[in-house]
Amino acid sequence: MSATGMHMGPLVTTEWLAGELGKTDLVLFDATKYLPNEPKDGHSEFLKCHIPGARYFDIAQIADLDTDLPHMVPSVGRFAKLMVGFGVGNTSRTIFYDQKGLASAARGWWLMGLFGHDHAAVLDGGLPKWLKQGRPVQDGEPAAPAPAAFRPDYRAGQVRGIGDMLANVGKKSEQVLDARAAGRFSGAVPEPRAGMRSGHIPGSTSLPYTDLLHDDGTFRSAAELRQRFKSAGVDGTRPLVTSCGSGVTACILTLGLRIAGIPQGAVYDGSWTEWGGRSDTPIEVG
Repeated sequence: MSATGMHMGPLVTTEWLAGELGKTDLVLFDATKYLPNEPKDGHSEFLKCHIPGARYFDIAQIADLDTDLPHMVPSVGRFAKLMVGFGVGNTSRTIFYDQKGLASAARGWWLMGLFGHDHAAVLDGGLPKWLKQGRPVQDGEPAAPAPAAFRPDYRAGQVRGIGDMLANVGKKSEQVLDARAAGRFSGAVPEPRAGMRSGHIPGSTSLPYTDLLHDDGTFRSAAELRQRFKSAGVDGTRPLVTSCGSGVTACILTLGLRIAGIPQGAVYDGSWTEWGGRSDTPIEVG
């Protein structure tokens, strides 16, 4: 692997990516996932326009298909099989972007790390910044990649389930950061998923993922991120768990922690879709 590849941080620039396109160890993914209330389909939009050489990383399919919760973490076997089909090997550098700037790409980055693959990064500013700079794009379905050998090293400590979260409401040993908009956290604004209760996990802290980003979907500086986390009460005394609507934008907070040099902790995979969708979980509002 090249020296540049080994020193790749969790966030890469459009300029960097433009210089790496076409290299054999680079696997580029469009990981766009639109919300249930958005009238767009990520794969259809990908077919119309994507960065050259990109493949479509469908968060809804790279998931556990046997649960009624959306895009939960897949089994180790399923993840490995899908990566092999994408041509991802253990030495591949995997770069994720999305069509909004930064909304769902961090979920792809986080999944790679969860399964032990650290050569992963997110494109800062995503497709909008790439297009704004007039960089090349292509359309259509990409050619099938040559299969690669992928051996996952699953890191169970980087994900939390509802049992962990229920226990933590009492113990408060982990600090929970909620990436949803403040109005959803307080319960003032209804959830985008029908029939979902409003509010937040008792004891959790509101930190909308948009607070970590500039308006163009690029990350704030590491120093600014540290300040935002500090303002949200992150003081290093408790391990962190990030949560959101369905486990996607929580990964933006996790990526922000990594960029800021703060231990990234875990992601609550089921997030509010699971917690707010049950009738037996405690909820706080306000």
